[in-house]
Amino acid sequence: MTSRPRSKIGSHLLPGLAAVALFAVMTAAVLTSSFGSTQGFPADANIVASVGRAMFGIPGADVTGESFLVAFILIALALDAALDGSLLLAKREEDGSTVTLLADGGRRLFGRDDADEEGED
Repeated sequence: MTSRPRSKIGSHLLPGLAAVALFAVMTAAVLTSSFGSTQGFPADANIVASVGRAMFGIPGADVTGESFLVAFILIALALDAALDGSLLLAKREEDGSTVTLLADGGRRLFGRDDADEEGED
């Protein structure tokens, strides 16, 4: 006969309640705050050209470039973190040393022998 699983309400309860309380506080802060009116770009503004001119400091942009700076920095940081994470995940440790997964480690490939390497059939 099987018994019912017993829940452990010890140390797991406090972090869960803290997360729910933080969510409630942040939800209340967002719902009760007042945001200004939205501001769009002019209808005839060329946004792509404005971003390019802002990046290289060329005058004559339809839209000011300072509004794009924070977005570019945040995207650059996110892409850098993704690249660093992918490199970290692409490595593994064997006997305390780090070995990349992309290299074969100097091992012989399957199906090849010395005759194939010398060009003999």
